[in-house]
Amino acid sequence: MIGGIGGAPNDMCSRASCREDATWRIDWQNPRIHTGDRWKTWLACDEHVDYLRGFLEARSFPVRVAAFTGALDDSVEVDS
Repeated sequence: MIGGIGGAPNDMCSRASCREDATWRIDWQNPRIHTGDRWKTWLACDEHVDYLRGFLEARSFPVRVAAFTGALDDSVEVDS
């Protein structure tokens, strides 16, 4: 999702090798390393939203899924 070190995020699905436009936003935390209000964000296409959500939920990570509107604020940490 990140265009290399220091690169700008794009709007593609975070699933490996997927080049589809994102339609879902998946915010998540790993409670062992993310404290307080620190959340990471993955973007997902319609095909991969359930896969990515399931991957995180299987690890008991807190997960929030919402429609992706095409904009992320500067406080969001986008992860690929």
